[in-house]
Amino acid sequence: MIETGFGSLLEKVEKLGFALPINNLTLRKALKLAFSDPASRRTDIRGIIRADRAREAGTDSGGGDFYGPFWYDAKQHVLGLSDLHVDTQSRIDSNPRRQNLYPQLRDGFLLWWSERRRWVNSPYEQGDNHFGQISIPQIGMTIRVENLISVIDGHGDEYAVYPYFSPEPNISEDAGRFGLWGMAEALTEISPSQLRLLDVIRGQSFSLDRSPLQGNEQEVFTARLSAVIEEYEALLSEYE
Repeated sequence: MIETGFGSLLEKVEKLGFALPINNLTLRKALKLAFSDPASRRTDIRGIIRADRAREAGTDSGGGDFYGPFWYDAKQHVLGLSDLHVDTQSRIDSNPRRQNLYPQLRDGFLLWWSERRRWVNSPYEQGDNHFGQISIPQIGMTIRVENLISVIDGHGDEYAVYPYFSPEPNISEDAGRFGLWGMAEALTEISPSQLRLLDVIRGQSFSLDRSPLQGNEQEVFTARLSAVIEEYEALLSEYE
């Protein structure tokens, strides 16, 4: 077990009876925080704190998930139900804030998808709706793995694809390995060999055959996230 210095934060969680925002993250957010440069990580943590304060004050604008509409359209494209080029433009027309990132997401996704389609010509079918979570009790954190693309190819094999959307940092080999470890821990009903972590903007996917686990993923990832929580607690005091 990893020793951490977060007794005060864990005590706050226990007293409140619910998790603080930093204690309940999506896997992609956890990867972003764990592998960002210090300045970017600090900015992201401040954003988490400010958003939580806004919710508490009832002033949250409720903008929702910025990437959700794109990922929905990507799922439809994979199943042959729509055209991602058309859908992306429609999303931009309805919300100009998407003008910068949505074309990058579209182009990266289609780069990856076109490469995959070279090897399987038959249509893909919808797979099961897979989701799960990882509990890291040493630091009082839960990491959610949800909203995947799950498809069954022409050979009857089911694949689960988890998206990472952020422009920066890119998913490095280490980050890809930690992400795959998290997916395997959370999605125990799927064969680990069928899991894919997709860095959407760069059109790069990671799988365990190309990024095999080394056995230290839980320890190292926990240590990185411990440092994130420590920084969160330090910055939180500025807002209290």
